[in-house]
Amino acid sequence: MKEVRYFYTPDACQSRELPADEATHALRVLRLSEGDEIMLMDGHGSFYRAEVTMAQGHHCCYEIKETLAQQRAWQGMVHLAIAPTKMMERMEWMVEKAVEVGVDSISFLDCQFSERRVVKVPRMEKIVIAATKQSRKAWITQLDEMQRFSDFVKTSRTTRKYIAHCYEEIHRTYLFDELRKSPTDDALVLVGPEGDFSIEEVRLAVANGYQSVHLGSSRLRTETAGLAAVMMMQLSKNNNCI
Repeated sequence: MKEVRYFYTPDACQSRELPADEATHALRVLRLSEGDEIMLMDGHGSFYRAEVTMAQGHHCCYEIKETLAQQRAWQGMVHLAIAPTKMMERMEWMVEKAVEVGVDSISFLDCQFSERRVVKVPRMEKIVIAATKQSRKAWITQLDEMQRFSDFVKTSRTTRKYIAHCYEEIHRTYLFDELRKSPTDDALVLVGPEGDFSIEEVRLAVANGYQSVHLGSSRLRTETAGLAAVMMMQLSKNNNCI
């Protein structure tokens, strides 16, 4: 039995034709032809069972046979804000795995000790789409452009806010313990660059309503810390969602 393939089609109900990148993959890599069944995902909570109606040149058209509304696998929003690593490959790995685990939004922070101050969001978006299809998530992860740390933490938010850091002189609690106290609330966790946040940044965040936390006894690399934070948010919200 042929495996049904998933394709990211944001305007699935209006277009009736796969986007150019998806069409190329469908026709040149998977060799799909008329009559083949495919699954579409719009990134907004719906899957669509469809049938290929035309597969010629660079065009792959389809007819929707069934709309399958999906239910969210977890309650509350999962938001990670992280300072990108110097080696972009590590951050790309983290984004891919975080999407597979389940994250609603990822923001990038420009911090005092950041070694990378530019992120190519379009490239990251391609990684997000691939990971969304791989893990069959019904909602696409939102990616935000890089923002100055001070501007980010001063922005008013109704979510529960945490800043993970390694400064022992500032009181910290275990993130997972804090998350379990309010599993259905929106949660935002900040993770710093390879040199950690500056102590001034931590104090600024705390002054703006962020709770000071740690991720356990091990000292983690930035990308590992980011993924650990997403895992903790997910596990605190729904033990069956991963």
